[in-house]
Amino acid sequence: MKQFFLLFSVFFSLSFSAQQDYEWFKINKYRNAVLNDSINENSGLDFFNNRLFTLNDSGNSSEIFEISKETGKIENVFKTNLVNIDWEAITSDSSNLYVGDFGNNLGTRKDLVVHKIPFTDSLMITKISQHPFYYPEQVDFSPRNLNQNFDAEAMIFLNEKIHIFTKEWAAKSTTHYTIDPTISTNQAAQKIESYSTGYVVTDAAYYNQKLYLVGYTKNAEVYLSIFKESEPGIFFNEKPNKYYLGSSLNLGQIEGITVDAKGIYISGEQFILPIVKAKPYLYFIPFEKMK
Repeated sequence: MKQFFLLFSVFFSLSFSAQQDYEWFKINKYRNAVLNDSINENSGLDFFNNRLFTLNDSGNSSEIFEISKETGKIENVFKTNLVNIDWEAITSDSSNLYVGDFGNNLGTRKDLVVHKIPFTDSLMITKISQHPFYYPEQVDFSPRNLNQNFDAEAMIFLNEKIHIFTKEWAAKSTTHYTIDPTISTNQAAQKIESYSTGYVVTDAAYYNQKLYLVGYTKNAEVYLSIFKESEPGIFFNEKPNKYYLGSSLNLGQIEGITVDAKGIYISGEQFILPIVKAKPYLYFIPFEKMK
């Protein structure tokens, strides 16, 4: 998504509550790489067959990039015949990539869609299918820039469903919806559960019965929450482990997360203000370093 932080964010210290509900875990020392300028607005990460993929958000090409998890170097570029209105998330099942074109900062979009892209050694362009959806709870589509609850930048594939986690600017929460990727007509997203994160969620990952959500606040505070799956596809019954990762002013605008057996990969797009510039970085946190 496009950078939204106001200039005054630079001049204010982070505002922490007296009773912290999180732990400090600064990730600067886990920086793996500076990402290529071609993906300086990356907005999502996903492992597919042990290969790491990312994409750019609105205003960019409709390409999918394979990058090295060690160096961040672009290894392959896959072109599609799609239009990138506001790509914000990428996930996969055993044979398909899914691209979420559902960025909705203004809250006005009525063309939310997930693209299903069969994949072998290359994208099967001729077999791409579209799976449009809407939020049945949304009745007001008047523009409310960064002040509504029907934006989204995070999704996972689990139990044959696409699970979408909203980016709720007004509520500072997230709502968990599912859609059926076998349905090609416009479907109502099914509301499952909600959780008050205290920040806006910008990406999600699932691994070993845990849900990982990452995001930030308008004061540029970056957080990671790790939820345990209490029953199939249900995550918000228990309080998560929550970590403060640092500030976007030096981490970059954190937009991507994915997980494998070794640890957590996090990416950020470049973050530019008149007196601050953070490059697009790739981070890797080994599991043994997490408390």
